[in-house]
Amino acid sequence: MQSSAHTADGAAPVPRLAAHFASLEVQTHAARLGMWLFLATEILLFAGLFVCYGCYRFLYPEAWAAGSRSLDLTMGTVNTVVLITSSLTAALAVHYAKEGKNKMVGIMFALTLLMAIGFLVIKYFEYSHKFHIGTLPGRYYTYEGMQMPGITLYFTVYFCSTALHALHVLIGMGVLTVAMIRAFTKADFGPNNFTMVELGSMYWHLVDLVWIFLFPMLYLV
Repeated sequence: MQSSAHTADGAAPVPRLAAHFASLEVQTHAARLGMWLFLATEILLFAGLFVCYGCYRFLYPEAWAAGSRSLDLTMGTVNTVVLITSSLTAALAVHYAKEGKNKMVGIMFALTLLMAIGFLVIKYFEYSHKFHIGTLPGRYYTYEGMQMPGITLYFTVYFCSTALHALHVLIGMGVLTVAMIRAFTKADFGPNNFTMVELGSMYWHLVDLVWIFLFPMLYLV
């Protein structure tokens, strides 16, 4: 992330120009491009899970339908609403950063983090129930009420995809926490210095986007 420097006349802070960039515009463009490339690799990571899901669902349609019906649709729906709303507050943080309203940036990220915690708490209760009844991946599956070929594969894909997504939620929370603390302490975001907020929000939108795919795949289809 870029550091910033205040101008002598007290004007809005501007990012420090690294020696290997010709201008601040080029530096900002490089940061955005790097983030887009990173997000593309993240999408490829989840794409592998989506391919596994599609292949196994084709091979075991009955098990996939039964597994999907066993999930808590209410919890999944609430989590979806929570994440979509958190993307809104993350986007508002970028808006306020461009206007130099650092306090509002911090508040928006704080709200985003609270919703992220809520998402993880709900996911904890979902996981807790599955551990209790034994609907676990692979050879750890012990639930007698749903025995059919391929059912263990469904819960393997379920746990792999949702746990990987939860890991990304935690990483995103770390990034947004750093930006939130900076907004409250340094208060140096402004129209010429909002790259950290923008890139952090981009990552959070990826977290939201992945869940928008996972929710219908696991809970509805």
